[in-house]
Amino acid sequence: MFTGIIEETGTLLANAPGNLRIRAKKVLEGTKIGDSIAVNGVCLTVTHKGAEDFTADVMPQTLRMTDLGALKPGTPVNLERAMAADGRFGGHIVSGHIDGTGVIGEVKEEQNAVWVEVRAGKEILDGIVEKGSIAIDGVSLTVAKLEEEAFHVSLIPHTRKETNMETWKRGQTVNLENDILGKYVKRLMGKEEEEKKEKKITMDFLTEHGYF
Repeated sequence: MFTGIIEETGTLLANAPGNLRIRAKKVLEGTKIGDSIAVNGVCLTVTHKGAEDFTADVMPQTLRMTDLGALKPGTPVNLERAMAADGRFGGHIVSGHIDGTGVIGEVKEEQNAVWVEVRAGKEILDGIVEKGSIAIDGVSLTVAKLEEEAFHVSLIPHTRKETNMETWKRGQTVNLENDILGKYVKRLMGKEEEEKKEKKITMDFLTEHGYF
């Protein structure tokens, strides 16, 4: 479990089939083989740890659901260790299980903030509410504006400085994870709708369709 508060920005050293090697410093402190580290919001397991780098395996399904397979050596990546039980919960509940990807649209400055448009599919947008939370490349952010085909976030200077967001540009792909609480609510509401439809079955309906 993660919080979406990035601990440091690492550098991708190698992207071989099935694994990533990443240069890092802070997230290596206290980390052991088998521990979880979120890389651009994707929960990965540390399989090798060096003095200044670590390696993590990446499954084909992970590559299909994220942008990790397209990253080139030298790319900055957001890193966060799994949350400690006694730590502060500064962001929101982030599982590290990506729901899909989005594409950066318009990026514009407004005084000390930067507005970023993220275009995404209906399955992602249906799980978003204005003022709700979303993780973009593992960063916990608040949805400032929601549209039919996109949503917008507003970034403060500190967030941009401490993450890879300063490198974001139009057309770039980013990993998206909807708020897990919203996903549970959506699932339960779907079940409730199914139950309502089942209750609408009447004797007339059954007769009409040849059951009697």
